[in-house]
Amino acid sequence: MVEDGSEEEEAEGERGEMLGAPQHNGFLPGKEAENGGPGGCAAAGAGGRAETRVSRRRLAVLAVFSCYSLVNAFQWIQYSILSNVFVHFYSVSFTEIDWLSMVYMVAYVPLILPATWLLDARGLRLTALLGSGLNALGAWLKCCSLAPGRYALTMAAQAVCAVAQVFILGLPSRIASVWFGPAEVSTACSVAVLGNQLGTAIGFLLPPVLVPNTPDDIDLMAHNISIMFYGTAIVSTLLFFLTGVVFEEKPKYPPSHSQALLQAMPPEDYSYKQSIINLIKNVPFVLLLISYGIMTGTFYSVSTLLNQMIVTHYEGEEVNAGRIGLTLVVAGMVGSIICGLWLDYTKTYKQTTLIVYILSFIGMVVFTFTLDLGYLIVVFVTGGVLGFFMTGYLPLGFEFAVEITYPESEGTSSGLLNASAQIFGIVFTLVQGKLTTDYSPRAGNIFLCAWLFVGIILTALIKSDLRRHNVNSGIMNMDIKAVPVDNPVERETCTALKIQSDL
Repeated sequence: MVEDGSEEEEAEGERGEMLGAPQHNGFLPGKEAENGGPGGCAAAGAGGRAETRVSRRRLAVLAVFSCYSLVNAFQWIQYSILSNVFVHFYSVSFTEIDWLSMVYMVAYVPLILPATWLLDARGLRLTALLGSGLNALGAWLKCCSLAPGRYALTMAAQAVCAVAQVFILGLPSRIASVWFGPAEVSTACSVAVLGNQLGTAIGFLLPPVLVPNTPDDIDLMAHNISIMFYGTAIVSTLLFFLTGVVFEEKPKYPPSHSQALLQAMPPEDYSYKQSIINLIKNVPFVLLLISYGIMTGTFYSVSTLLNQMIVTHYEGEEVNAGRIGLTLVVAGMVGSIICGLWLDYTKTYKQTTLIVYILSFIGMVVFTFTLDLGYLIVVFVTGGVLGFFMTGYLPLGFEFAVEITYPESEGTSSGLLNASAQIFGIVFTLVQGKLTTDYSPRAGNIFLCAWLFVGIILTALIKSDLRRHNVNSGIMNMDIKAVPVDNPVERETCTALKIQSDL
């Protein structure tokens, strides 16, 4: 019984063996390789065999990450759900308030490549500290913008939070792969994504309650906003310190055979540039990249403009607009968990992704044509259905991407997916906002429905090649070659697996 570190703990989950060379029958774990030298060798280069097991610390890592991701998402939506309040407080236009949300999307696109390089080159712990630290810094800067003439300062603070997001959104699949076993990896990814969704849900619910619209009393409005800003800053600072305490680069033992193989690869064999090139050449991934961007961009646009859509048809219902947003996201959280559990049980990635995409399209159509009926309860129901499938799709995209791009870095594939989402989110928000202002919310929503239909077609064209699942199942369908291990004693008798990135 070994703990991550020097103390002992009871091993949880799967234990396995990984040989330094592939077996004759093509299976990675198990018995001695026929061509791997006497007795096989450990993938790490030490004598003996490497075990796979999961660590208890994984739950703490997942919990802390989910919490600071929650706070970051809360800070993203807290302005747009109170758009009419902040328009009055800062004496700016609705478009300028919308940009407080869109800055998250704008910042992500140019920074995602440096951020994913940092994740691959410097590791999980440093990336997590940067994300949580910048999140806290942005929250404290907002506390300095509590005056009507300080829109520029609050925009700068929101930009810092937007940079923090770049170091957050790409981590769910990396944390799940590095810390969790094959039977729980999809569920772990769903929980990590759920933290961000929960932050959006709380962002829909709390701000309208904490900051009611008091246009005749600016001082009271500033006081209410200060409660929201200072509370966020204190919580985000606490989470920054917890990140420093809890996060480690990786567990002592790999949790799965696919991770053991990746950790056995010599660092010099990894090229970030080549990894990007490989992903761009991967046609199924490119199709997923576009379809994921369409779906998530639609969610970003609907979330940003929800307040404007609701108050257009239901004047004075700012609080209920927040509650509808809460319903949308909470339903999506349930969808995320169900989809994660389903994937862990069935491994039907493409089928599940396509079905959820189709149901999201149907939900968007129903939401569009029932929004103006005059019954808020109908909007609550249709918003919940839309959220269940649309936000439930998010972890599906992450996990499907990791499967069809293995052994490329999870951070790189997730980063590109999120970059696509931000680009589509910016375009969709601007176009839908213009259509909503000039015509009606229905016109903007029909625009999104048309794009979701395109996404369905692209998803149907994706070829499902579950590479990571095949490795964990012992099915060899990728190019493997032998390279010498670093240990000079074993160099003549042992070889370590090297999985070619150019699959």
